[in-house]
Amino acid sequence: MPPYPGEAGPPADRKRGRGPLTAVLATLVVLALVGGAAVWYLLRQDDPPPAAGPAAPSAAPTVEDTPAAPTTAPTAPAPESSADPRFVKVGQCVRNEGPAGGKPKLLISPCGPKTYEVLRRFDGQTSGEKDAEAKCAKVTGYTNWYFFDSQLDTLDFVLCLKLR
Repeated sequence: MPPYPGEAGPPADRKRGRGPLTAVLATLVVLALVGGAAVWYLLRQDDPPPAAGPAAPSAAPTVEDTPAAPTTAPTAPAPESSADPRFVKVGQCVRNEGPAGGKPKLLISPCGPKTYEVLRRFDGQTSGEKDAEAKCAKVTGYTNWYFFDSQLDTLDFVLCLKLR
């Protein structure tokens, strides 16, 4: 039966493959995954390394300001997995693995020559070098200080150190 004037005939049998659409969607999914992984990696990067430096000890600290430091070194060295200075305790030692004159890179290590004994640890917010100097000025016998200042103030700390 012929179509009436102005009426469309039967639809043409056009078969279009879904290959190009599938390829475009697969490419978009891969790009989204790679972009998400890159953002995740960049957000997980550690804060820049903290700064440290020498300072002169205070002339007359008071007894209340100076804690009793342990007289013995730890009996066993810290395992390699916990060598990060964020986990160091008073009485333990650290060594500087950073370049001479550059940013320090402290690692917990057995006490010995050319290591630094932790005399006092101040946990909590720090504002940097001047704050570390002021806190360590109250510690008898310190020769160096080290601070860690992160975006999350609860992770900040200052170490008052003595070169052995």
